[in-house]
Parts: sequence; structure tokens; C-alpha cells
Amino acid sequence: MEEKKTDWKTILGMTLIFAILMLTFVYNQEEEPPVDQKAETVQIEDDVATVPAVEQPVDTVQDSTTTFQKQSSVGEEIMLSNQLLDLKFNTKGGYITEAHLKKFHTYDSLPVYLAKKNDHVFDLILTAKDGRKIHTKDLIFTPTETTNGANKVLTLKAPVGSGSIEYRFEMEPDDYMLDFNIKSEGIANAINTSDNAVIDWQMKAYRRSQSMSNENRYTEIKFEYDGGSDDYTGQGENADEEEENVSYVAYKQHFFSSILLTDTPFVSGLMKSKNIESINENQDTFTKEFESQLQLEYTGGELAYNMDWYFGPTDFAILDEYGRNLDEVVDLGWGIFGWINEFAIRPAFTFFTVDLGIAYGLAIILLTICVRLVLSPVLYKSYLTQAKMKILRPELNRIAEKYKDNAMKKQQETMKVQSESGASPLSGCLPALLQMPVFFALFKFFPTAFDLRQKSFLWANDLSSYDAIYTFSDGFKIPFYGDHISLFPILASISIFFYMQMTTGQTMQTPQPGMPNMKFIMYLSPLFMLVFFNNYASGLSLYYFISNLITIGIMLVIKNFIIDKDRVLAKIEKAKSKPKKKKGLFATKMASIMEQAQAQQEAQKKGK
Repeated sequence: MEEKKTDWKTILGMTLIFAILMLTFVYNQEEEPPVDQKAETVQIEDDVATVPAVEQPVDTVQDSTTTFQKQSSVGEEIMLSNQLLDLKFNTKGGYITEAHLKKFHTYDSLPVYLAKKNDHVFDLILTAKDGRKIHTKDLIFTPTETTNGANKVLTLKAPVGSGSIEYRFEMEPDDYMLDFNIKSEGIANAINTSDNAVIDWQMKAYRRSQSMSNENRYTEIKFEYDGGSDDYTGQGENADEEEENVSYVAYKQHFFSSILLTDTPFVSGLMKSKNIESINENQDTFTKEFESQLQLEYTGGELAYNMDWYFGPTDFAILDEYGRNLDEVVDLGWGIFGWINEFAIRPAFTFFTVDLGIAYGLAIILLTICVRLVLSPVLYKSYLTQAKMKILRPELNRIAEKYKDNAMKKQQETMKVQSESGASPLSGCLPALLQMPVFFALFKFFPTAFDLRQKSFLWANDLSSYDAIYTFSDGFKIPFYGDHISLFPILASISIFFYMQMTTGQTMQTPQPGMPNMKFIMYLSPLFMLVFFNNYASGLSLYYFISNLITIGIMLVIKNFIIDKDRVLAKIEKAKSKPKKKKGLFATKMASIMEQAQAQQEAQKKGK
């Protein structure tokens, strides 16, 4: 099994952005493609993994015990439809050959198909007693259409030896979930039931969004195993995962998913993903190719599996209603990031958009304001420490100059002044660290929020994709940037530039020894955001733009109306004059270590 790869660009980008912001803080304290013949004839590359095919169809194949029919007919097409789905089946193979979602369209107004023609294959592989492989995708099934109340039922049966394999599909009037059962009858005399049957499910994921790279970033296989654990294949060019007791496999195509669930867990599952978009940049039809090999065990010499098949949107609200842990298919983040999104961010956003009926762009702005207000007490502590540090700057500069040849002594004196004035850098860093979970949670929320799909705001036609104001002609593309210019990332970059100028401008002229060039970082951070977010969801860039504006506003209010320099100086002098509290164990230990290091340093100088 290959090692799972994650989206390293996303991880690197978020790490660098947060690192730059933290460094700045510390420094200052010191759908479906066009339906045409060309698109429908795109072939998979030669190295795509496929299940070995049976021999070329002939009338019959005989051995000493059993005759298996293998027809070359193209089969008959049968349609099942409800208010949400059009599903097309073929009697050759008995599986779904086309899945059309009625209520949705691609970015260029074409229908959304989760399965179409030869890009979706479902094959049940049985092992005959003589070792041959029987592929149900090559068998002709006999259809029977009935009803079960308001539900439509399609039964497909194919002969296997003297017995049969039966697929049963039941569709409710208003549901994306399809009941699907596999049952065999009388096959034990022809099939080696000591070898597990294998489902081979293959699907190619279509491009449906304006930004193919952004869509591909959230396209992957997710699956559940061992009674509730979940995992994913990741973003590698070729990735695979294998687990036992698999209860569902989801082919997530960003905002749409095909999910196969089973009441009786599959014995094991091998899930494979091939990143077509990254391997072949010359095509713009497919993002990834998926394949799963799921083992089914026999009970009493027969197969009996009750399953479900979901074809629909990757919408947290819809998936959560099924109560089968399908909400995990939506990537809200792991651990605390996911909890913040599930129990705070998502309910608040739903309240604004659904309960109050506010437009989605305005809802993002309101959500941003609420987040900043909730974090304002934490921010105030950071800004207060920052203000104290700036007031102490002249004294700290004098210490730096006085002990410029003795780094240890300089550090001791600096810490002493900070401690006496109540302006310890750690007291300001902690509030900044408390914001980190919210920062990453929102980074996960906006790109995966189904409600933002194809919702417009100002010049952005789709808040789930980039907001291009200009597209380069003749296929011209700037490396790492793209083939277009997005406006919201530009505004976010400008706002973060002014924020950093406000927080670093007073200290850039006197950089401290050993510290990085903050003027360089002040230009690097906005540039990085400009490039990194050019292809991301415009809703995310809108959030950062508004968040930066609010942060600048809060800083101006605190600076001009809340923090009184004279009062802060008075508090510092008062703190200095107070009797010194007994140091804690950690502080005492640190002081002891520094004193020992100072003594060793002086001893070394004398020895010279």
C-alpha cells in the first residue's frame, strides 16, 4: 500500500501564513464537462488499474460441471426517476450507467452527471469451482419493474450456472438514497464459495467547477471502517488505502458524492485513487479516477447483502440526516477545527442564510464580524501587551546597547524589565495562539460549504470558486498564480499589508540583532496571500479581507480611545514598585539555568 499523500500546498500555505502573522506579533512585542463527442470519447491512460477482463464473449463456455452464459449484446437501457434523480441502468451488467442530478448545473450551465456511459463500472466478480472468474458486468440481466407503495422497484436477475444473481433497486419519490440489494440463489454448486466474492467499483470524477485545481483539491475517496473510524485516500498522484470491515465508500467529487453503504460490513476494502488532473494537465475533463475492490463473504453458500447507494450533493445538512456518519464525508477539519465548524460556524452561518434569509455574501460579512467580536477580549489582551512593549521599547533599546557584547546578560535584563512591568511576551502570545483553531476552522469551512456553490456577491459569480476580473488570453498562465486575476485576494493582500504596516512600522527602523528583516516579511505576507488565494474560493478571500479590515478598525479604536499611554506607564511604574512575588518553580529554574550559563560564559572569557 502506498503512503497516503496530503495536499502539501494547502498545508504549506496555511503554515507559512500563520507563521508570518505569529512572527510579526512576537516581533512587535519584543460539473460535468460539455456534452459533445470529443468529451465522451476521452480515454483513460494505459496505466490505469483495471480488473482483468473475461475472455471475448462467445455463445457458451463449458467444463465438466457447469455452463456459464456470456453474451456480447449491448443490453437494454432502463430508467428510474424521482424528483431529484434520473438513473439509467443497462441489462448488460445490471448496474447504473448514468446518474443525473436534476436540480444542479455545472459552472458553464450543463447538467450534473455523477455517472455517464463507460465512466462508471460496477462488477461483481465470482470464482467458479474450476478457478475461472465470472464478471457480472459481462452478463445479461432480465429486468422486472414493480412498485412498493410510492416507491419504484427494479429487479435485475442473471443466470449463474444453475442458479442466479439478483440486483434489486428501490427508489423513493424524494430521496438521493437508493436501496440496493445483492442476492444469490442456487450458485453454491457452480461457485467456489471459499473465495470471497469481490465488488469492483470504478468511477471517473468530472470537472464541474470553474477552478479545476480547487475542485480537485477536495476530490478524494473517503470511507468508514471498523464500526465508525473513517479515513481518506488523499491527494497523491496514485494513492491507495486498505482496511477491514468497511461499512461505506464515498467517491467525493468536491460538492457531489457517490456513496456505497452496506448494512453488513465488507470483509475488506482496497480503495485506489489516481490524480488525472495532476498527471495530465492537457485535459480539462476529469479530476481523479477512483476504484474500490470490496470483498463479500458467503453465508450458507449464498450472497445476501443489504446496501444503499447515494448519488447527491456533498451537503452536510443532507448527509447528516441519514444518521450513518455520512457527515464525515464533508471535510470540516479534524479535532477541534471540526468541532468549531460543526457546532459554531456552520450553525451560525445557517442561521444567517436560512433562518434570516440573508444573502450569502452579506452572511459571510456578518459571520466575520461575529467571529471578531467573540475574539475581541482575547485580541484586547494581545494589543495591550503589544502597547506595553512599544512603550518599553526605548528602555529595551538601552539595554540592548549597554550589553551588546553580552547576549546572555542582555536577555536577563530584558526579561527582568518585562517581568517587572507586566509586559511578558508570553502573556501576549497565548491569546494569539487561542485564535489559531478558529483561523484554521474557517479555512476549512468556506471551501467545503455547499451553500456557497454558485452563489454570487458583487463581482464574484460563485463564492465557492475564484472571482476572476480578468482572464489571460491564448492559454497564458503565470506559474503558481494561474491564468486569471482574482480581485478579493488582491483586496485581502492590501488589507493585510496595511495591518502589518501598522504593527511593524514603528519598529522596522531599528531591527534587533538576530531578528529577521521585518520589512521583507511585511511585503512577503501580502504577496504570498495574493498568489496562494488566487485560485481559492472567493468566499474565503472575502472573509480574510473583511477580517483584516475589522482588525485594523479594532486596533485604531484601542490605540486612540482605549489605551492611554500615560496610564499604561503609570501601571508599569506601579508594577515595578510592588514587592516582588516569589517566583514559581519554573521561573526559578529558568533563572537558575540562565545564571549558570552566565557564570560559565564569564569563566570562559577569563580562561582566554
